[in-house]
Amino acid sequence: MFSIGSYHIAGQALLAPMAGVTDAPFRRICRQYGASLTTSEMVTSDTSLWKSEKSSKRLTLHEETAPISIQIAGSDPSMMADAAQQCVALGAQIIDINMGCPAKKVCKKLAGSALLANEPLVEEILNTVAKSVDVPVTLKTRTGTSPEQINGIKIAQIAQHAGIQAIAIHGRTRACRFKGAAEYQTIKKIVSSVDIPVIANGDIDSPQKAAQILEDTGATAVMVGRSALGNPWLFKSINHFLETGRFQEEPSSLEKQSVILEHLKALYSFYGEYKGVRIARKHIGWYFDHISHAKPFIKSFNTLETSQTQTQAVSDFFERYNIYEEKAA
Repeated sequence: MFSIGSYHIAGQALLAPMAGVTDAPFRRICRQYGASLTTSEMVTSDTSLWKSEKSSKRLTLHEETAPISIQIAGSDPSMMADAAQQCVALGAQIIDINMGCPAKKVCKKLAGSALLANEPLVEEILNTVAKSVDVPVTLKTRTGTSPEQINGIKIAQIAQHAGIQAIAIHGRTRACRFKGAAEYQTIKKIVSSVDIPVIANGDIDSPQKAAQILEDTGATAVMVGRSALGNPWLFKSINHFLETGRFQEEPSSLEKQSVILEHLKALYSFYGEYKGVRIARKHIGWYFDHISHAKPFIKSFNTLETSQTQTQAVSDFFERYNIYEEKAA
């Protein structure tokens, strides 16, 4: 357990905010399976755009598990502060600032990881936002702008001085995006340079990897991103291994079926029939990527146009799969 401001975070496996992925339905599933904290998809600090369907969905906080964390992105300190205040008014209990996104459309606006090249602006944003709200403010960032310009330690020290309550570090630079292996030596140095909780992020795909990174870096917790896609029970496995030193049994196919159907139902309810059906396709691709011989099913599923046919297809697949497993046993 560790604390972010007055909030006690039980467990050491957190879900990384990912645009287009960590919507309310997925966050609830990950919480159910052990994610100690989840954060909304990135929301623009330009509040004039919040009436759009995309932003309004990202700011929908019903049925959220406390503490509720919303991530904001932008490059104008006053706009960021205003956005933070409005997020709190909507129910946010933690404000997370994005200085890690390497997407071109974000960096073109000098937001996300592009900010790392401008330390004075980083300092101004963090100071302004932290002083503007009465809730904890956290930071998601990277190790630097490029392998030749590693300034993660300086950014972390600026953050601590500004009153940031915790910092999550992706073990790659802006230039690296998601290529190559994450490096953790910079995270280790950051841990030694600040007193606030440091959360290690990048390539954490197993309980053993989580334990090794915590040991090697001294980080307070780990943050899981892409490895949670189609695998929300990874959080529970990580927490169990960290607490006991033992591996937890993989969920049965019946339990996986139940989770997937629950997720689909939540997507249809949250987005409506048309959009829910289309968003379901990418999640099914991730869920079934972990199941052997499922490629033909995924291809067929992507042609289905209604929630009813999608749900029935998943049920039919598992009925055949369960019979196959019983025969194999």
